[in-house]
Amino acid sequence: MPDFEKQSYWHERFASERAFEWLTPSSTVMDILTPYLAGLNASIRILHLGSGTSDLHNHLRERGFLNVTNVDYEPLALERGRQLEQDRFGDVQTQYLLADATRLNLSDKYQLVIDKGTADAIACGEEDALLSMARSVRRFLDESGFWVSLSYSSQRFDEEIQSIFSVEVISKIPTPKHKPTDPDIFHHCYLLRPRG
Repeated sequence: MPDFEKQSYWHERFASERAFEWLTPSSTVMDILTPYLAGLNASIRILHLGSGTSDLHNHLRERGFLNVTNVDYEPLALERGRQLEQDRFGDVQTQYLLADATRLNLSDKYQLVIDKGTADAIACGEEDALLSMARSVRRFLDESGFWVSLSYSSQRFDEEIQSIFSVEVISKIPTPKHKPTDPDIFHHCYLLRPRG
């Protein structure tokens, strides 16, 4: 199994990888997000954790959301993200920040936090790594904000995290089948809202 929690894994991967979508295309994530984005002002602050080589930031920008901070702890991922945006729009308007999602140190609070498989990768690390991520997100999430997390797991967030956030599965995305007799397998999109 790859060492998803190690920076060295991502450095090697991003040395050659230019674009990759974890779990599902960004367009699918945007379809899920549409009802939640509908009532929000385009100037809201969005934190995209573990941005990697995803084009999710480009989809957000296409919808008019420019106040997006793409965070990764591998510098090559940020370079790839900037290049994807430059290639798509001819310029770079979203922000890129080198940081560890388990120990964020930010100057703003965000109305929306999105991760597309980042919680899964972090859960592969130390025992409390995912809890550290949740606490870090909570510290920088606006009281009325929310966190959307896409995961392969149907039980990604344990009771301790559920004491910090209310957790709801808002979509189950079927994975492709190779044969009609393959079992139904889903990825889960979670909506987390701060408690208290």
